[in-house]
Amino acid sequence: MTDLETRAAPPRAGALRRAAPALAGYAAVRALGLLALFLWSAARDKSAYTLLTARWDALWYVRVAELGYGYEVRLANGDVHSNLAFFPLLPWLERLVAAVSPLSYADGGFLVALVSSLAAAWGIFAVADRVYGRRAGVCAVLLWAVLPVGIVQSMAYSESLFTALAAWSLYAVLTGRWVTAGTLALFAGLTRPVGLAVVAAVWVAALASFARDRHAAGAGARDTEDAPETPVAPAGPDTPAGPGVRLRRILGMALAPLGTAGYVLWVGHHTGKGPLGYLDVQAGWRNGFDGGWAFARFVADKFTSFPAALAGVGLIVGVASVVWLYVTGVHQRQPLPLLVYTGVVTALALCASSYFGSKPRLLLPAFPLLLPLALTLAGARIRRSVAVLGAVAVASAVYGAFWLNGSGPP
Repeated sequence: MTDLETRAAPPRAGALRRAAPALAGYAAVRALGLLALFLWSAARDKSAYTLLTARWDALWYVRVAELGYGYEVRLANGDVHSNLAFFPLLPWLERLVAAVSPLSYADGGFLVALVSSLAAAWGIFAVADRVYGRRAGVCAVLLWAVLPVGIVQSMAYSESLFTALAAWSLYAVLTGRWVTAGTLALFAGLTRPVGLAVVAAVWVAALASFARDRHAAGAGARDTEDAPETPVAPAGPDTPAGPGVRLRRILGMALAPLGTAGYVLWVGHHTGKGPLGYLDVQAGWRNGFDGGWAFARFVADKFTSFPAALAGVGLIVGVASVVWLYVTGVHQRQPLPLLVYTGVVTALALCASSYFGSKPRLLLPAFPLLLPLALTLAGARIRRSVAVLGAVAVASAVYGAFWLNGSGPP
């Protein structure tokens, strides 16, 4: 992988113009999804806006914004669902919007989701464009938009906000902006537990850069001993970074984990259960990390009857596809920060011990999985790519409308 600090980012002027086709295409796909949802909901005498802003997790975020932490629901089986399970950045933003405008907390969540989804699309484009070029960047954004659960990007949920922070943090890493990367990782850690994935990407990339510096310094010292005196060469990939760059790396590494660590430690103090108190909160939701054993049993149970077995086959195909895309990214030599980030997001999503229907939604932030498909589309003829993406966009819009009017996100 090319040394990160030596790869200059494109000038800011024109960055939005360069991303404009991706953002326009993304907005069109999301508008189609919302239109399908509103038409489907109207036909069923339901409120599409309520489905987007006042159901499932959206209600929990609004309660945090309105009442703060401490609200919980005790179920008949003894489980305790506490709102401490929900990280604070989205409720804080909902509260901020409500404080400076006539909008409600739910309205604020919807507004944050819309703005964040566009920021996420731009961040995904920036990363893909950086690694594979502009056309691949556009295709990556459109693929993220047409995912079957893409409607979640427009809900008052934290997925879009988190993906925006993660994508731009990864872009900052790829361009050697370590303080920016660490700061965005901090905010990502205040958004979802999977913020650990962004922290891991920042740390691994920084440690790899320090290792390259040490290697370059050693190689330079050996060359100096053996070579005649020559003019000083300009800095390049084999030249160690200066003290200022190393200091910024360290500062970025120090900032990155503060969001996740700060909230988890606060929950432990608030509950009186110490540093592991957040795990107890998650246990009340019957959620944890078991290496995927519970999910495997869930899939296996599908094969005890028909047509449930068809769903089992679909789940196996879906997991195999995710693994194949990740392995393909490794073979295509994606930058190390992307591989680390995607690996952690995928592992946490697939190996959680509960909420099996949430797996596709939890994988939404793992956008680097789409880069191999984006490369394939970018290499095809434009008409063929447009036809494929258009057909999938229509299918995604219809599925999203059907899904939210049915079982919806758990």
